[in-house]
Parts: sequence; structure tokens; C-alpha cells
Amino acid sequence: QVQLVESGGGLVQAGDSLSLSCAASGGTLGNYAMGWFRQAPGKEREFVVAVSRSGHSTDSADSVKGRFTISRDNAKNTVYLQMNSLKPEDTAVYYCAAVARGYYSVPPRYEYDYWGQGTQVTVSS
Repeated sequence: QVQLVESGGGLVQAGDSLSLSCAASGGTLGNYAMGWFRQAPGKEREFVVAVSRSGHSTDSADSVKGRFTISRDNAKNTVYLQMNSLKPEDTAVYYCAAVARGYYSVPPRYEYDYWGQGTQVTVSS
């Protein structure tokens, strides 16, 4: 089964950009649709963005549309989350997730089977 490791989190100021990476091992990234989720203190984990196995389709939460972009490099077994115009409300632990479905289309938002350990993103005002 695939293992996922996130990196790239940190402390930034409002308006800044940050890029997260998710490295996959133990499996071929191209076999999985990939998503990013986040969980803020005291809140439930929420969907952020996703990309289909082929990379042709993406899905984004309304709160990040136009600011966050997901991309994948199957040759490097890595998925990226580019976050621009960050806001304090984006502060959360960000998790990478994978599911073995969804070649052309992204899968339903909460049907993911494999999860990374998370990386903290803090946006100061």
C-alpha cells in the first residue's frame, strides 16, 4: 500500500505563498487520485483540493478557489499544493490523501483510503 509524506509547511504572513509537497512510496502514484485536506484546531478535517489519476480533472473547495492549485508529477511520485494569497483562516495541519480510483474524474471528496501524517501551515495576520 502507498505511504504518503508531506513537507513544506511553515509560518508565513497573510498574502504570502507557500508550496507543499506529498511524496508517495510503496506504490505508483499514477494509480491514485490525490487530494489535500486540512484540519484547523477544534474543527473537523475538511477537503481542500483534489486531482484525478490522469491529472485532467481537479476539484477545489470554494474557500480556496483561485488561490490554491494542485498538481502532480507521476514520474516523481509527488503531488504539490501551491497556495497563494494565504489568509489566517488557512492555518491548519494539511494532509495528503490517496485513493485508487478516479482516472478521468476526481472521486467523491471524502472517499480516500491512504493518508499522510500532515504538515503544519500557520498564516499570521
